[in-house]
Amino acid sequence: MRLKDKVAIVSGGAHGMGEAEVRLFAKEGAAVVIADVLSPEGEAVAAEINAMQGRAMFVRCDVTSETDWQRVISETITHYGKLDILVNNAGISGSAVGDPDAVEAWDKLMAINARGVFLGTKLAAAAMIPNGRGSIVNISSIMGFVGSPDSPAYSASKGAVRLYTKSAAAKYGPHGIRVNSVHPGYMPPMLNATNAAGRASKIAQTPLRRLGEPIEVAYGVLFLASDEASFVTGTELVIDGGYIAQ
Repeated sequence: MRLKDKVAIVSGGAHGMGEAEVRLFAKEGAAVVIADVLSPEGEAVAAEINAMQGRAMFVRCDVTSETDWQRVISETITHYGKLDILVNNAGISGSAVGDPDAVEAWDKLMAINARGVFLGTKLAAAAMIPNGRGSIVNISSIMGFVGSPDSPAYSASKGAVRLYTKSAAAKYGPHGIRVNSVHPGYMPPMLNATNAAGRASKIAQTPLRRLGEPIEVAYGVLFLASDEASFVTGTELVIDGGYIAQ
C-alpha cells in the first residue's frame, strides 16, 4: 500500500475528481478526511469506505472559511493523531458563475479556487511542521498555463494556484513539506455543462483523442502525495492527454 499509515485531507472529496482521489487513497491504506460543503454526499462516501474496512470521516468545510479549515484540521488530528497529506481539490469551473465578466463571478472564482488553496495550504503546513514532513497537492488546471477568452477569471484563479504552489514549496520546503500542483485537462465533472458538440471539439484537439477520467488524475495525485515523490516539490504535473503540448 502506497499510503499505509498516512492521514490525508481531501477538499471537495464528496464527488467527482475528489471522490476518486478519496477512494484511491483509502484503497492505498490512508485514513481519509473528506472536507466538502456537500454533507449527504460526503457522509455517504465515508460510510462506503468504512464499510469496506477502510478509514474515512466527513467534516463539512467551506474552503473560503478560515474557521472551517481550522476545524477540519483540528478534527483530523483529534481523530487520527496527525496530518500527513492535504489535497486542495475543491474548485468550481467558469461555467458555474454565470456572466464570466461580472465582478461577482471574479470574486467567487478567486475565493473558492485560490483563497481556498491558500487557506488549506497555510493551515495544513502549520500542522505538519512539528512532524518535519508532509505533502500538499494543489489541483490547478491546464488553464493555469494558458489564457481563456471564455472565462478569464477561471484562468486567473488557476494560474494563482500554480504560482502560489511554487511559493509555498519554497516557503515550506525547509520544514520537510512538499507542495506540488496537478493540472487536469478536459474530463468530467468540469465538462458536465458542455454539450456534445463542445465535447467532440475538445476530443478533436486532444492528441490522445479522448477525454480524461477522474481516476487518471487521482493516480497522479497519489504519486505526488506518496513517499515515491520524496524529492519532488514546486513542480506541475499536467494530466491532459497532450492538449497543451501543441
